[in-house]
Amino acid sequence: MNFYQKIEKFKITLGSQSPRRRELLSGLDIDFTIEPNKDESESFTDDMVQEEVPEFLARHKSDTFHRELLDNEILITADTLVFCNGEIIGKPSDRNDAYNIIKRLSGNTHRVITGVALRSKGCYRSFSAVTDVTFNELSDEEIYYYIDKYQPYDKAGAYGVQEWIGYVGINSINGSFYNVMGLPVQRLYTELVKFIEEA
Repeated sequence: MNFYQKIEKFKITLGSQSPRRRELLSGLDIDFTIEPNKDESESFTDDMVQEEVPEFLARHKSDTFHRELLDNEILITADTLVFCNGEIIGKPSDRNDAYNIIKRLSGNTHRVITGVALRSKGCYRSFSAVTDVTFNELSDEEIYYYIDKYQPYDKAGAYGVQEWIGYVGINSINGSFYNVMGLPVQRLYTELVKFIEEA
């Protein structure tokens, strides 16, 4: 029995309202439903190791899911954060914040980490994926053009790699491109293969 025959026995639930994660999970050709968690809290303590925060938040989203899981259900939750010069960069609060974030990334290399949690009634697995992204120097005009046209206020690091700024601004990517979009689908597929064997 292959992976797709096995996974048909499960109800797959994506606990996220991100349109990018929905698009990326669709690329794996599995049936799933979308059920965003009512608790989208992204708080963590200052003493945590920075690189462990995305996986911690993904597990928190899973642990605080608003209902009990069904017997044959697998819940997928994720969280993506950007790290630059030792600082965690989340989503911008407004236009000025978006400008300041992108200005910081301009001409610099930053790290994108996505934490993912898989949970069923009897099994729990989580992991992180890491990608390093290098931007060319961007002019103020380019930064404001992108912000005003694409409104990247729902994106960690104030940018979408699949949008205009990725085409003109990104010099190199070391790691999963899809991880920068918000879901490391190749690693997720590998982990799901293991997960359904255990579940």
